[in-house]
Amino acid sequence: MSDKLPEQGPGGDMPLIAHLTELRSRLLRIIVIWLLIFAGLFYFANDLYTFISEPLRVYLPEGTSMIATDVASPFLTPFKLALISALFLAMPFVLHQIWGFIAPGLYKHEKRIALPLLASSIILFYAGMAFAYYAVFPLVFGFFTSVAPEGVTVMTDINNYLDFVMTLFLAFGLAFEIPVATVLLVLAGVVDVAKLKQIRPYVIIGCFVIGMLLTPPDVISQTMLAVPMWLLYEVGILASGLLKPVNREAESQDDSPGA
Repeated sequence: MSDKLPEQGPGGDMPLIAHLTELRSRLLRIIVIWLLIFAGLFYFANDLYTFISEPLRVYLPEGTSMIATDVASPFLTPFKLALISALFLAMPFVLHQIWGFIAPGLYKHEKRIALPLLASSIILFYAGMAFAYYAVFPLVFGFFTSVAPEGVTVMTDINNYLDFVMTLFLAFGLAFEIPVATVLLVLAGVVDVAKLKQIRPYVIIGCFVIGMLLTPPDVISQTMLAVPMWLLYEVGILASGLLKPVNREAESQDDSPGA
């Protein structure tokens, strides 16, 4: 499939049908790449689950293991993990296709800023997932398994565990996008750095509220999400202080979308 854009109409604007055709083409590419990566991962689906469950299994009491309460879980759960993992791995390509779709409508100044932000968003998303796996999971699972009442054996269902960790992966991945979101708001002129500093106390409270809503009902994971969100907000403020919001009126005088 070619990356060439459909021909533009009069005035440099693409007609609606051309936009829809281009969108369909890019969605198909995303689906194809996603399925190709999934096909490569499926053979290793059980190994992937072994890796993803390691933070819990090391804390299970001796002689116990994870369990599958549904008949099809031993097959469907690794299958689902491989499918989700393929989407995560395809994310750079997905974002590249999104960029290719919206880039013709951006000004030159916006393009120069958008590419670093795109790369940063990918890196930060993966960093959030890595932070969850290596820093949060050991603390959370160590705590959960240590507070089980006497006579209760911890034997977690494999599907419930996968849903649990994927929720945390998504929560931390999105939370680590805060610096990018902050910079975008400043560049768009929605807020300025002074305002970001002024609302800092409310943001800190909001971080803990979001941590409470997005993570399981335990203080450890809530705090482990809220504190990095606050620190990343501070990083966003520092980065925004180095940039200037876009003056769209001045920009439009010597530039045009898609130039």
